[in-house]
Amino acid sequence: MRYRRSILAPLAVLGTAIITGGWFLQQGVDQEQNVYFQARLFQEVVDRIASDFVERVPKDSLYHSAIEGLIEELKDPNSSFMEAAEYENLRIRTQGDYGGVGLEITEREGFVTVVAPIPGTPGARAGIRPGDQFVEIEGKSAAGWSSDQAVELLRGPAGSDVHVKVRRVGVDQPIPFTLKRESIHLKSVPFSLALAGGIAYVPLQVVRETSSAELKAALDSLKAAGSLKGVVLDLRGNPGGLLEQGIAVSDLFVPRGAGIVETRGRAVNQSETFKAARGDRYPNVPVAVLVDEYSASASEIIAGALQDHDRALVLGMPSYGKGSVQTLFRVSGGNVLRLTTARWYTPLGRSIDKAHELQMAARETGTLTLGGTLTTMPTLEGRPTLKSESGRTLYGGGGITPDVIVLADTLTMAEQLAVRGLYKQAGAFETAMFNYAVRMIQANPGLTQNFVITDRDLAQLYDGLPQNVKADVPREVYLGAARFIHYELERKVALQKWGEAGEFQRTMPYDPQLKAALDLLGRADSPVALFRAADEARARLSAPARGAGSAAARAGAG
Repeated sequence: MRYRRSILAPLAVLGTAIITGGWFLQQGVDQEQNVYFQARLFQEVVDRIASDFVERVPKDSLYHSAIEGLIEELKDPNSSFMEAAEYENLRIRTQGDYGGVGLEITEREGFVTVVAPIPGTPGARAGIRPGDQFVEIEGKSAAGWSSDQAVELLRGPAGSDVHVKVRRVGVDQPIPFTLKRESIHLKSVPFSLALAGGIAYVPLQVVRETSSAELKAALDSLKAAGSLKGVVLDLRGNPGGLLEQGIAVSDLFVPRGAGIVETRGRAVNQSETFKAARGDRYPNVPVAVLVDEYSASASEIIAGALQDHDRALVLGMPSYGKGSVQTLFRVSGGNVLRLTTARWYTPLGRSIDKAHELQMAARETGTLTLGGTLTTMPTLEGRPTLKSESGRTLYGGGGITPDVIVLADTLTMAEQLAVRGLYKQAGAFETAMFNYAVRMIQANPGLTQNFVITDRDLAQLYDGLPQNVKADVPREVYLGAARFIHYELERKVALQKWGEAGEFQRTMPYDPQLKAALDLLGRADSPVALFRAADEARARLSAPARGAGSAAARAGAG
């Protein structure tokens, strides 16, 4: 009996395996049949709508709407379906290279208008100026064109020609240009400067394929010139970009082997820990990193890694909180599915990701700054905390919370109301200020950095507005926004005359976040000394700055 049982027992197990295996097999067949049924059902619905709906609807449009609906159901603002043209624009933004003429353009007064030529490009060498308006491109009238339409013809293979005509203020006839396209490289680091006390200032505007190389070249050059006693790495407004380059930039500052970021995803190949391969290139150089509500994604990786390892003091406002990884999947027709596949975490395990609702709420309830952005004083109460390598308190809960929170220069309530009044005619005011700046430069060839915007300039700007704009924005509303308009005119004149470096130098006095960083770096000769200087300055930084609508700086993490 025992012998029979010993034979039957394995048979029972085998029988169970056969039965359950058959059940799983049937489940697989049922699921596959269900998929085919759903696909057939979907096609029947599309066909019926296309053939019988009261109004004609192209099938392509129905399919596209269905795809958009699928992605919308994910409730993830970072996943999207990109058509081939949209993907090409994304590729240019992340890689930074395209064949073209090197002109930054926008739409003004019904014409595509040059904002600025990129230095050293065909457009700049040919003499195209800010404010020039395209009236003709490749023999076609460009009146009423969008920027995208112009870009389609201005870009092309390097070495090929493009023929344009532009209208210029003070010139009666359109000016013809023949421009030979070149490979244009969009820089992540548009400029770098040595500031007082040997402090290097380097803005990193986006994280693309050449970011780490550009940053390294800028810092090495400043170091060779003797201006690397401290570094301000400005990540404000940086929307992020490539994960690999966020890691590479961090690798310039943290010790070899130190963790930089960890990704965690559902798929095994989406979970990985990335570490520094080369190690700190600038040891003992104190670094201040500036972030704000518009610093996102890969720029948050950089700030988080340097903060966790006590390599940099982070100042400014809490960052955006985009802590997810998007993978690009090629699909039919040259289209691309951009899908969130993982989330990333700082070396100490802080999640960078912030709930989308919190991101939007901050922007809807924020205070207007002098620069026209929105800011909100953060609440740190109830946020999870942890300790850095040296024992400093850091905050979790999404985004990167600065070590020292410094509010940007904000507008008073009265100024905010006036500026919101201007927004009724935002396009008209933007065009008017841009044109006024261009005319000022043309009328003053010897203009220097200490130029002055006067009350007369503001009055002339308003007097030149169309009547319908004045009807929407009375003079008293306009004058209520005088400080904002004054700043914008200064910024625009400096940008058109001297480029981004000139704009930065002109607006430095209005930047309390940069001032705080420079003040602390000026009293530190090492990272440890920088943290000590921040501790000593907290009480002073906590006091509101002098003047209406001025910045308030407060201590963040310890």
